[in-house]
Amino acid sequence: MSTVEVMLQKKPKPRSISGPIGKVFLQAFLILVAIVQIYPLIWLALFSLKDNSEIFSGDVAGLPKAFLWSNYTKAMSDGHVLTYFMNSVLVTAASIVLVLILSSMTGYAITRMNWKLSGLTMTIILLGMMVPIHAALLPLFIILKNLSLLNSYWSLIIPYVAFGIPMAVFILGSFFKGIPREMEESAVIDGCGIYRTFFSIILPLVTPAISTVAIFTFLSCWNELMFAVTFINNTAYQTLTVGMMSMVGTYITQWGIIGAGLMITTVPTVIIYLLLNKQVQKSMIAGAIKG
Repeated sequence: MSTVEVMLQKKPKPRSISGPIGKVFLQAFLILVAIVQIYPLIWLALFSLKDNSEIFSGDVAGLPKAFLWSNYTKAMSDGHVLTYFMNSVLVTAASIVLVLILSSMTGYAITRMNWKLSGLTMTIILLGMMVPIHAALLPLFIILKNLSLLNSYWSLIIPYVAFGIPMAVFILGSFFKGIPREMEESAVIDGCGIYRTFFSIILPLVTPAISTVAIFTFLSCWNELMFAVTFINNTAYQTLTVGMMSMVGTYITQWGIIGAGLMITTVPTVIIYLLLNKQVQKSMIAGAIKG
């Protein structure tokens, strides 16, 4: 028996966590992580059902003595949260639709069609990912002012779409590259044109990537504040982020109403994640495998 074989036999086996005790510790650790992640949302829900006297009494994290559901009705009526909510929904939905349409067509044309300067075009589009949003604030304000688009929905939709397209083209383009050419060749042989091939054959194959782009665009638009504060002064067009900030001044002593408004702002994000999380996980796994 060689020296190497003797050393291998004497080498202790690594401990496995697949045993019953290891599984218990793993489950306990995962439950602890889940509690840490979910607790801020639970705290906000409890906070939104209290009044100022209970909040500042020192028991901020405890259950409310009386569940003040009226905070939500006051937030929607007196705080105009419902108006801000509808504005955010309109701006976010329009931005997602435009980003998906423009980026999917652009990514398909660049990655699947043979034409000159396709690589250079891709490089120029991806440069948009390197532009800081703060650097574009003043030029965008001047352009929107000259076009008379300030204090309108388009003053938010256009910048959101412009900043969302580079990342979306990058994600969708990487998925388009992985589709076999034979799929398109078979569609052409069966009589499909370019548009039917794209919408009926190619797009259904990249559903995880579309879901990923949708949820990333949703988060960036729904939580954006700087453009919304700078480009919108009219209350009728303000979004939730600006509305919540204005409520701090209006309801400086009514933190429960502000908490209710923040809860209304958070709920759509949770719903979107619950609806699309499986598709996003598939996209992440596929992207990791592709490298």
